[in-house]
Amino acid sequence: MAIAVLALLGLLVAGYLSLHRAGFVGALQCSLGGCEIVQASRYAVFFGFPVAYMGLVAYVILLALALVGVQPRWADSRRVALCIFLVSAVGVAFSAYLTYLEAAVIHSWCQWCVISAILVTLIFLLSIPGLARK
Repeated sequence: MAIAVLALLGLLVAGYLSLHRAGFVGALQCSLGGCEIVQASRYAVFFGFPVAYMGLVAYVILLALALVGVQPRWADSRRVALCIFLVSAVGVAFSAYLTYLEAAVIHSWCQWCVISAILVTLIFLLSIPGLARK
C-alpha cells in the first residue's frame, strides 16, 4: 500500500508538470526558482516525448500495479512485485540521468523533479522485498 501512496504522490507531481507542459498551468510554483528553466530546457523532451508525460505514464503504471498487488488474488505474486521493481528501476535510472543534467548541464534545479526522483527511488527500494516472493 505504501507503494500505491507514493505512486499517487508521483502521479500528482507528474500531472502538475504535464499540465504545465500542455499549457494549462501558468508559471510553476517553485521555491528553488529553477523549475521554469529546467522545464524550458531542451532536456525536458526525450526522443520527441516530453519528460513530464513520461513520468505521468510511469506513475500511472506503478499505481495500477500497486493496486493490483494489494488484491488478495495477487498479494503474494512475485510477477507484480517484479513489474514494480523493473518499472521503478528504469525510473530511478532515468531520474538519475535527469538529476545529473540539472546539476552539470542546466545548472538549475526543479524541486518537482527532485521530489519525483525521491518518490521513484522510495518505490524502487520498497519493491525489493517483494522479489523474495515465490
